[in-house]
Amino acid sequence: MLAGAALAVVLGPSPYPGRSRAQTSDTDPGIEPATPWLVLPETAVLERIAFGSCLDQVKPQPIWAAVMAARPQLMLMLGDNVYGDVASPDLRRLRAAYALQAVQPELAAARAEIPFLPIWDDHDYGLNDGGGEFGYRHTTNRLFHAFWQRPQPGHPDGGIYYSRLFGPVGRRVQIIMLDTRSFRSPLRPKPPGFPYWGRYAPDPDPAKTMLGETQWAWLEAELRRPADLRLVVSSVQVLAEGHGFERWGNLPRERERLLDVIGRTQARGVVLLSGDRHSGAIYRSEAAGSYPLVEITSSSLNKSYGPSRDARIPPLVSRIYHPENFATVDIDWVSRRIVLTLRDVGGLSVAAVAVPFSGSGAPD
Repeated sequence: MLAGAALAVVLGPSPYPGRSRAQTSDTDPGIEPATPWLVLPETAVLERIAFGSCLDQVKPQPIWAAVMAARPQLMLMLGDNVYGDVASPDLRRLRAAYALQAVQPELAAARAEIPFLPIWDDHDYGLNDGGGEFGYRHTTNRLFHAFWQRPQPGHPDGGIYYSRLFGPVGRRVQIIMLDTRSFRSPLRPKPPGFPYWGRYAPDPDPAKTMLGETQWAWLEAELRRPADLRLVVSSVQVLAEGHGFERWGNLPRERERLLDVIGRTQARGVVLLSGDRHSGAIYRSEAAGSYPLVEITSSSLNKSYGPSRDARIPPLVSRIYHPENFATVDIDWVSRRIVLTLRDVGGLSVAAVAVPFSGSGAPD
């Protein structure tokens, strides 16, 4: 394990106020893993973080061997952490998905060694491509927090977004986990003649939102907190172009707002992490706020869909890799740079980019 990786097994507060942890699953038996998730102390100096998305509970999960061999101090789960789309009001399919993931042996081996931090995407939210229109999100929210044994964030809008700070001044990493599901406006179906594959087209309607106003205000406040490096986690891609699937580019005014708030808050060291696409790649924008911004997408951990047909246009700066993958973020505190690496199921690098803490960078 890397420096600063001391672990603590911490139960923490119950996700449900007024109830002990032993009582948290009395209405959802079996969805929590039998042992608590590990917790990384906030004093840890982070040097290697891993992340990934799209983990199907019914498929084998051999990728965890490579993740453990990479020895990350922390594993970020960027959504679709189970596949349990809601088909009935009792949410039976989602409950069963969590129950099966809770006993998945390869994941169990990884969670015995590595602390995890999760956020959701559509298939653990409960509705494919779902947004704020989903009527069961408050119940799926409860299931999410029960499985991950996390306290509810307590936001007045009911969102699951949160942030964590690790390390001392001068070596401080902020991890911001955005909720891109609970408040997102409906997307515009692509019209005839739309040039890219997928379902959706950009919608310039200024009334539409990705995060909702309460989360936007929270994000701006978070970006003003002191940190040397900031990993902003979005379950869906931010910078990507050339496809018509879910991404921030479907709500271009919202993406511009994100880039603007990064620049306006003078938040240095921002790097974007994303998932969802069942392929991995690296992106770089030259017009992102006050400095070029880099994004690395990692997807999927065990659910490959075949070669991507995304257009190879800017801001894409790497190959698009569709087999199973995860990614690592290596932090060099001496040279003040990070290396973002997309890795195959065996842990070998398939794409990488070096990024100075300022946020600029070019592909290796």
